[in-house]
Amino acid sequence: MALIKRASCLSAQLVRTAYISCIRNLSDVSEVSTTERLQIISMNTLSKHADEFQRSGLESQKVQVNDARIHYVKSGVGNHVLLLLPGALGSSKTDFEPQLTGFNKEKFTLISFDPRGFGQSIPPERDWPLDYFRRDADDAVGLMKRLSYKKFSVLGWSDGGIIGLILAAQYPELVHRLVVWGSNAYVAPTDVDLFKGLSNIDTWSARMREPFIKVYGEKYFRAQWKNWIEAYCRYYYERDGDICKGDLKNIKCPTFIIHGKKDPLVIEEHPNYLHENISNSRLHVIPEGKHNLHLRYAKEFNQLVQTFLDET
Repeated sequence: MALIKRASCLSAQLVRTAYISCIRNLSDVSEVSTTERLQIISMNTLSKHADEFQRSGLESQKVQVNDARIHYVKSGVGNHVLLLLPGALGSSKTDFEPQLTGFNKEKFTLISFDPRGFGQSIPPERDWPLDYFRRDADDAVGLMKRLSYKKFSVLGWSDGGIIGLILAAQYPELVHRLVVWGSNAYVAPTDVDLFKGLSNIDTWSARMREPFIKVYGEKYFRAQWKNWIEAYCRYYYERDGDICKGDLKNIKCPTFIIHGKKDPLVIEEHPNYLHENISNSRLHVIPEGKHNLHLRYAKEFNQLVQTFLDET
């Protein structure tokens, strides 16, 4: 029963952050290849939101990074450049709209990227090697180099926070400051139990499934959600839970760890572990915060983070 309640809570949070977009029914293109279908999804989504991006002062582009075409959204013209890293199956629009539109655009330039196989960085289809977090970190750095940014701060949510931890450790010369929330450096037994209980989207209500299906198509979303949970749990079974514990000692930049006290997905030991093992870090707890605290409490979150980023 507790697991069902957790699943419902996760699904509701994901729905609130979902990118509501209408794409052509895939039955209309049943004769084309999977790659072509993915291109249709990406092109239709880009077209639909081009005007919205323009009205919001956001720039949407795709560029070649390593062996993938990576989509990103840019906001602001400030000297302090920020790289925003989304959560699992997340994207620029699903995960960071309040930050892209709410941060001070004169102080900051925000770059929010869709990891390969997520959002509008399709194709390629997402695959899940055991080092996928490190590959995403390399892609993110490749994007920033492609855009000629030599130094930047990193904001990472959930899986994006894990990417941010790895990136800051592997590329310390590039990272000015780091902000992570809803993130962890290892997989605990309770994490495995929780996420395994969420793998079957048939247990979700139609209201909870449909926004994701509208973004990805049912076949792609169903497969990738299951694949993500399996890939995440592999860290527990194949690496004794270790995702990036050894990297934490190599993070030299000032680091701000934010935790929602009521986060049903991230047990309290995770932010505490990060704080204890990242030398130049501080931990801030939002008493009513859940996993999507930057969306639910966007004004408070934006102010907290901008204040931290402004420090010298």
